[in-house]
Amino acid sequence: MPRQQSVSDLVSRAQNGEPRSVARLISMVEDGSAQLREVAAALAPHTGRAQVVGLTGPPGVGKSTTTSVLVKVFRERGSRVGVLAVDPSSPFSGGALLGDRVRMQDHATDSGVFIRSMATRGHLGGLASATPQALRVLDAAGCDVVLLETVGVGQSEIEVVALADTTIVLLAPGMGDGIQAAKAGILEVADLFVVNKSDREGADQTVRDLRYMLSLGEHHKRDGSVWRAPIVKTIASKASGIDDVVAKIEEHRDWMNRSGERERRRQRRAESEIEAITLEQVRARIGDVRGEDALPELAKRVVAGEIDPFTAAAELINTVSSR
Repeated sequence: MPRQQSVSDLVSRAQNGEPRSVARLISMVEDGSAQLREVAAALAPHTGRAQVVGLTGPPGVGKSTTTSVLVKVFRERGSRVGVLAVDPSSPFSGGALLGDRVRMQDHATDSGVFIRSMATRGHLGGLASATPQALRVLDAAGCDVVLLETVGVGQSEIEVVALADTTIVLLAPGMGDGIQAAKAGILEVADLFVVNKSDREGADQTVRDLRYMLSLGEHHKRDGSVWRAPIVKTIASKASGIDDVVAKIEEHRDWMNRSGERERRRQRRAESEIEAITLEQVRARIGDVRGEDALPELAKRVVAGEIDPFTAAAELINTVSSR
């Protein structure tokens, strides 16, 4: 069977909800398959419908538990749900550490839910480098909502905003998370704050701290409309407050559609993706040039003071461009 037909078959089966085909397409994306361009081309006409909801925040605030109960609520409303859970990579195997996924086993037999863990494989920023393409697979597979749960890695965690339509920042009382959120810069990217484990002492103080810090910052302003990130208290382990979270997600989706922010975000997402792919291809070409001694020779000339680094870089670009 021709290669292109094989990819087309996979995409067609994924659109029909076949989990094995969805899994295989994501694996091809993760592994950087030689057919990656064919996969991307086959997926492109079938994407753009799913709402991507990013969940981020420090470790231990209950992201996986919250994700699991959100899946339950969305399924009760008849939505097909995809979950991409990006885990830290094992330093030994390179695979994902999947302990938190145990909490989502309640959905393992639900044909309307697709759950996939991805290893970061050393990629900083809380997201695997293949995550944008994996989101496209789930979008094309008919998911109405895709929940993107990221590693809690501090300041680099804000990378999630480049991929999500709605970004949820989870915090918990008693962990100093309000101050840490301000330091990490995630106040600016949050569309919704969730103070989880709100049955703990200090939950109200965490909410007050957040409100105060939000009052000092800028809000999203588009075409005269304003979105002020709401704060919702939850106890995810008891599913308390989760309906309120979903209501705020839907309210934010409606605001984005009215204000045009949804299209602007997706435009920026595409720009970032194109830039990342371009840089990756340029690095690959530089690697080829390095093997031919062009880069080492330029470096020697810089060290010897014959040329400056900017001139060397320009020569390297010319060398790469001519190939």
